[in-house]
Amino acid sequence: MAAALNGYRVLVSGAGVAGPALAWWLAHHGAEVTVVEKARALRESGFAVDFRGPTHLGVLARMGVLDELRAVQTHGNAMCSVDEQGREIFTLPAEFTGGELEVYRRDLSRVFYEHSRGSCRYLFGDEIVELTDAPDGVRVSFAGGDTQRYDLVVGADGLHSAVRRFAFGPESRFVRHLGYHIAGWELPNDLGADRTSRQYNQPGRMASVAADLRVADTAGVMAVFRSGPASVGWHDRDAQKAFVTAALDGMGWHVPRLLAGLADADELYFDAIARVHAPHWTAGRVALLGDAAWGVTLGGMGVGTGVVGAYVLAGELAAARGAHVPALAAYEQRMRRFAGRWQRGAQPGRFLAPATRYGLALRNGMFANRVVRKMMLSGTRSLATDAGLPDYAPASIG
Repeated sequence: MAAALNGYRVLVSGAGVAGPALAWWLAHHGAEVTVVEKARALRESGFAVDFRGPTHLGVLARMGVLDELRAVQTHGNAMCSVDEQGREIFTLPAEFTGGELEVYRRDLSRVFYEHSRGSCRYLFGDEIVELTDAPDGVRVSFAGGDTQRYDLVVGADGLHSAVRRFAFGPESRFVRHLGYHIAGWELPNDLGADRTSRQYNQPGRMASVAADLRVADTAGVMAVFRSGPASVGWHDRDAQKAFVTAALDGMGWHVPRLLAGLADADELYFDAIARVHAPHWTAGRVALLGDAAWGVTLGGMGVGTGVVGAYVLAGELAAARGAHVPALAAYEQRMRRFAGRWQRGAQPGRFLAPATRYGLALRNGMFANRVVRKMMLSGTRSLATDAGLPDYAPASIG
């Protein structure tokens, strides 16, 4: 008995989280999978990410990675809002911020990569430069000079997806800036930060710091601030540092020390807080997955939904035995319902850094209320649950 996707050639762009998850599921169903990643190695930057509810955890269990992820979980950390003197305003408990399973993005990416690399081919330091979709497959040209034909190409390459740009149109048509930027970096933990993330706000600006939960003597910083579209390049680290420094200039509390650490930081995570609005996630033999399709930079449950989407996309292809038209239609129909429940209302910038003193006081008052916290925690669990998720058994053909 041959696997349902035996001989089916798939190119996945992006080796973050959703890409390696999809690669594993496709190979599980027999496909020949190549993952191309522009970076020269797995990325080490990024914040902790969480999984909530039986749908997220069920897919991880089916992949066989749940125990391994539990071994590197952070167990979450509480988020404490403080005033300029460091006095508590409110605290959100670890189960609110960290879900039922929280891991650093770097650890999640590594586990998925290690789990899939034995059955898939990874190309680091390369990227797609041209796509030509045709009835018999997608012709792909790479920056390294190679040209190949694939039965399917999947863009799992994030908010600024190159696959989406090649196959669907320019980023400006699909990505809506939500009025904020986010930055993250590491510095020596000479502030004595513990596992509780302490955040200090001024209207339209927030800076937080907490001990790295897996690297001793290191602290992680997250900053969110209100801003129009940035004119700095996405790969110009010095310009990004200057942009972040100017945005946080004049803040009190520990912010001057955090900015001094930014100047010396080897890595910086920097992006606009934005939401993807794509009317279609599939076209011909090209599909979008994860943040490339339904992403919000921060907030919501994008990582868990991307992992669920990888399971569904591979499963529908296997169920259709490689017939991409019905498989991609079924994938999009199912994931539109699941992803849309949280994606539409996510406004992480407004939550983390309210723009006005009134908005800041209103948020602080809400989260100081235990009943409100309990209702929001219950709501996030229900949004992450899809009782109708199919069990895609490994299909085969005689």
